[in-house]
Amino acid sequence: MTSRSHVEHTPDGRYIVVGGRRWRATDPDIPPEEAARLRSLLMAARRAVGAARREDDTRAERAARARVHTAKVALGERGEPWWEQSPAERRARWSRGLEALEALEE
Repeated sequence: MTSRSHVEHTPDGRYIVVGGRRWRATDPDIPPEEAARLRSLLMAARRAVGAARREDDTRAERAARARVHTAKVALGERGEPWWEQSPAERRARWSRGLEALEALEE
């Protein structure tokens, strides 16, 4: 796997290119600690999707997929494009997502 520092970005920085496919880039204004925490929560949610699928637990899979979506929106990879949001809207987006995901961990 390619390290994050060597991921190809489009010239405008809004997308990354992986295997010839374009994906929305993470909002570069998210502070490093919050971005790392969101990525950690995203990966935990993805692992939960896999575990639920292996157990054939559709309810748990839906809940895990909702967590994945919440993390992706918080990171700016889904939902309203981060480059169309004001700095305050961007901060609110990642703060809300982080708060929601951390509440689910309790």
